Amino acid sequence: MLSSALPLRRTVVSVLLCGALVAGTTACGSDDKDTASSSSASPSSSAERQKLAKTRFVANAGIAAGATYQWIVKPWRAGKFKNGADGRKFALVKAGLAGALTYNRLKAAAKNAEGDPTLSKAVAPLTAGIDALKDLPSKLRKGDGVDSVAGSFDDIINSVKDAGKSAGAEVKDKVPSASQLTSGS
Repeated sequence: MLSSALPLRRTVVSVLLCGALVAGTTACGSDDKDTASSSSASPSSSAERQKLAKTRFVANAGIAAGATYQWIVKPWRAGKFKNGADGRKFALVKAGLAGALTYNRLKAAAKNAEGDPTLSKAVAPLTAGIDALKDLPSKLRKGDGVDSVAGSFDDIINSVKDAGKSAGAEVKDKVPSASQLTSGS
């Protein structure tokens, strides 16, 4: 009885992960619409726009930082990505999804930063680094060069946090929910 339940469980987990992987990668190709705090209210003054820009930046960058730490950096430091590690494949799939979400939210955060002059000056040098993350989630899912990929995500997140702090918009890690992870937003 136990031996027949194990393959069924693996099959169900595989199907769910494949579905999440497809949903996550297709969501990353969509336009950034500031989903972290989208509302129907539109700011009328430039001061309101700047405040909302910082708020949205902090929300988007916080989700990116939380996903990176929880599903990329923490397992990487624990050795979960090494060949032969228990749960390696599952950890790599989660890291790939987290990488896709991180890229998506960092692009949105960079776009949000444009609404605030101080923040835009601080984040502008980081846009090339954020763009460099585009192909890394697929490398994580495949397990290619995991150490350098995880290090790249960690470095960019720390740079974004430092830039936000220098502009008066401190970013704190905010671990996204499972639905945010699979949807990519």
